[in-house]
Amino acid sequence: MIRGVERYSPGGAAAQNAPAEAGLHARVLDDLGTAICGGELAPGAVLNIDELIDRYAVSRSVIREVLRVLASIGFIEARRRVGVMIRPANDWNVFDPQVIRWRLASAGRITQLRSITELRTAVEPHAAWLAAGRAGHDEASDLVGLAAKMWAAGKAGNEERFLRLDIEFHRRVLVASGNEMFVRLQDLVAEVLTGRHKHHLMPHHPSDEALQLHAEVAQAIQRHEGERARQAMVQLMEQAFDEMKSIWEQSAEPAGF
Repeated sequence: MIRGVERYSPGGAAAQNAPAEAGLHARVLDDLGTAICGGELAPGAVLNIDELIDRYAVSRSVIREVLRVLASIGFIEARRRVGVMIRPANDWNVFDPQVIRWRLASAGRITQLRSITELRTAVEPHAAWLAAGRAGHDEASDLVGLAAKMWAAGKAGNEERFLRLDIEFHRRVLVASGNEMFVRLQDLVAEVLTGRHKHHLMPHHPSDEALQLHAEVAQAIQRHEGERARQAMVQLMEQAFDEMKSIWEQSAEPAGF
């Protein structure tokens, strides 16, 4: 067993039939990552490599690669005479898309959803303002076209298509901002939008207001109206908060990690 967390038993029979090594690696990584994010593997717990090999029925090289990835994002560290120890949440790389995905899949999803939405509220309106001054004609036209497709998908109730278009819309706004650091946030936005959809943390159908605000952001960027683009994106982020407010208020999770 894993010392300090004897009651936790990830994996199971499915571990005996995993296909290729790449698939094994991904499954073990996701299982341990989600367990750490959810607190089932608590800070200070020690992982034993031989026990992990037996538990998941995988090779030592798979476990070592999984531990390497977990170490790279601050989840674990090797301590002399102790072993591989789980690190506290304050040490995690919370900007890593994998961490966001695991936190959204864990009991801590509301805290993650709140913090990412607060980040988006701080960044995306300014990104829209910058895009209005920097986006080329084709970039801006593509945004307007995307907003129109989102409207059609939303009205048709095509959730999967709307999600794909929504992710692409916000990605393009960040790219059109011309700010290299904003651009790096596109994967985080994609993860939280996907997570909201997957874990049923958003309405089944986008509201008319949300559809209209996406169109207003795109049109303002096309017309080089920076302040209008910023205000429309602020309203879009505020609406996202309103949609999730009842979920947060019902949650017993603390405000921070």
